[in-house]
Amino acid sequence: MTPQEILAQFGPRESMEYDVVIVGAGPGGLSTAIRLKQLAEKAGKEINVVVLEKGSEPGAHILSGAVMDPRSITELFPNWKELGAPLNQPVTSDEVLFLTNETGVFKTPDAFVPNNFHNEGNYVISLGAVTRWLAEQAEALGVEIFPGFAAAEVLYNDDGSVKGVATGNMGVDKSGEPTDNFQLGMELLGKYTVFAEGARGHLGKQLIANFKLDAGKAPQSFGIGIKELWEIDPAKAKPGLVVHTAGWPMDTETFGGGFLYHLEGNKVTLGFVVGLDYKNPWLSPFEEMQRWKKHPSIMAHIEGGKRLSYGARAINNGMLPSLPKTVFPGGALIGCDAGYMNASRIKGSHAAIKSGMLCAEAAFEAVVGGRQHDELSAYPAAFEQSWLHEELNGASNFKPWFKKGMYVGMAMTGVEHWLLPKLGFKAPPWTLKNPAADHTFLKPAAECAKIEYPKPDGKYTFDRLSSVFVSNTNHEEHQPAHLTLKNASVPVNINLAKYAGPESRYCPAGVYEFVKNEDNSDRLVINAQNCVHCKTCDIKDPTQNIVWVTPEGGGGPNYAGM
Repeated sequence: MTPQEILAQFGPRESMEYDVVIVGAGPGGLSTAIRLKQLAEKAGKEINVVVLEKGSEPGAHILSGAVMDPRSITELFPNWKELGAPLNQPVTSDEVLFLTNETGVFKTPDAFVPNNFHNEGNYVISLGAVTRWLAEQAEALGVEIFPGFAAAEVLYNDDGSVKGVATGNMGVDKSGEPTDNFQLGMELLGKYTVFAEGARGHLGKQLIANFKLDAGKAPQSFGIGIKELWEIDPAKAKPGLVVHTAGWPMDTETFGGGFLYHLEGNKVTLGFVVGLDYKNPWLSPFEEMQRWKKHPSIMAHIEGGKRLSYGARAINNGMLPSLPKTVFPGGALIGCDAGYMNASRIKGSHAAIKSGMLCAEAAFEAVVGGRQHDELSAYPAAFEQSWLHEELNGASNFKPWFKKGMYVGMAMTGVEHWLLPKLGFKAPPWTLKNPAADHTFLKPAAECAKIEYPKPDGKYTFDRLSSVFVSNTNHEEHQPAHLTLKNASVPVNINLAKYAGPESRYCPAGVYEFVKNEDNSDRLVINAQNCVHCKTCDIKDPTQNIVWVTPEGGGGPNYAGM
């Protein structure tokens, strides 16, 4: 049965009404909810707020480096230290390394480290822990949080404005038929609905297309960030040390780099980011991260240690030129669902929190003024006047410069983030834009050099399946696959034939696998239960034939300590 047929037979759905419905219990969504309640308390008003979270709990699906700029959380909670926010480890020093080859390294002298890589006053954190803390603060203020409920559908009023969302049905088998455990989804209706799903949000993508929010904007650009959490030899622990690397193992045409941050408690978080505009279909971001770890500059930190957890997530790289219109009748996009991340600083949580606060202030004013389902125009207007806009405006060219090659990108990062600030410029007097969507850059496999990756050693480098295991990923196996194909023949006839099946390499979780049939023909197997919800396939598929939709609520990774 189709979802429409199920609704016709088992409907109507139950509905609940709120002043504001928020999709996504990440830093942005929770900060929106918190700010709404703070404003209501200050004004002596009542405002009903609900937050939906597809993960099993707030923070379950949150993945970030992470070094956090505390500017936004300090605005939200000036007394966050007294309240016990888990920002425990201040940054103590920065290192910016250029890896020249498998063993070579050049350390950037401290005096020449660009401003975007300076982290004085920031904190090395687990963003999952911060998110869980924000959820506690939100609930203490009276926010309703529904974990395990995936918003699967945008609901519209007759005039085309957004009136809320519907959660997905539960208890549907692989063929789409209701089982004995079937539960119809629920409608959450709001005067305004705020979408905070993270990068390449499933519903945000639909809203951008439906309302043409990206008209006149540069195409969004993304990277995939692959992360591991390690427990290391206490003798190697350097709490607060922040290391960023450029160069090897990336070639000069491919955007990418590594990070390694020392937490408290003999923990190190490390990872690698690869721009999803890469050209060679033989490239595997997962494998690049594994061989990057074997560089002596990285092994010096983790040798003798043990990997504890693993995850992957797409991140925005487009910056202001790619930022869509963030409001539409009945709702708004915030955080990485809109694309506020500062790619030059590799930081998005402070931007998510700030954008959520700005959106909340506009929504509160509208609700107490008796409005509903119109555009919250005060939100983008406030952003234009904010410190966040000024910060992003000064960093907008970061990713586009690297499209001209690694050395041009590095040189212009130095010019824009080291030299120009010294000359008094808050932003470069020129603007570059991402020229095309990431999936358009892939070249035919026959035109590219095949990359042979070393086998994992099981101690410092690993395969995908063992990595997915430590991400605690789980999905109800009898549900319909949430990784869908517009045309089932495309993966073999085009992706495999022309691009050598890149989905088997760009996916960091082993979801896509080409296998032989009995007659020696090829077919694509989709292991949807492995999916860590990174959204890479939805972005990088060269034919845009793969569409990521929401699985049953509660499915996916359960990141511990990440």
